[in-house]
Amino acid sequence: MRRYQELAFRVAYVITGSASDAEDAAQEAFVKAYFALGRFRTGAPFRPWMLQIVANVARNRRSSTARRFTLSLDDAAFVPDTEESPEDTILGAERVERLIDCLNELREDDRRILTYRYLLELSEAEMADSLGVARGTVKSRLSRALARARSLLDPAGSGDGNVTDR
Repeated sequence: MRRYQELAFRVAYVITGSASDAEDAAQEAFVKAYFALGRFRTGAPFRPWMLQIVANVARNRRSSTARRFTLSLDDAAFVPDTEESPEDTILGAERVERLIDCLNELREDDRRILTYRYLLELSEAEMADSLGVARGTVKSRLSRALARARSLLDPAGSGDGNVTDR
């Protein structure tokens, strides 16, 4: 539980948009996972299985409260590079804030897949397991979500808003 507690909270927060709901969802997911351990496939990776349970609990909690969430800079856990100059740190924070604003303008599915990939840094395989879809589906959804994010960041198409640079 300690190993996945922070990640479970972050996934739940991305879905619920509320810290208290995310804490409750993560805790409930750990309880559900404990009781479902008998159904866990031996040899399968634990992390995606656990994150799928967290995501399902968080979605259920969100739909029961019917709230739409938005991310903030604090939620993205932006940690500046300590070797950067103060100017570069500020520019980096502004860039992250611009990306977060863009994420908030996207559809929920796009926001979730981009958040899983770029803020939570899940692999495509982990995303596929966590979302309950094929890896190819993750690739195509990620590609479409990136295209929509790019169009929001750079509507003129000048190439200044590269979402994948971090």
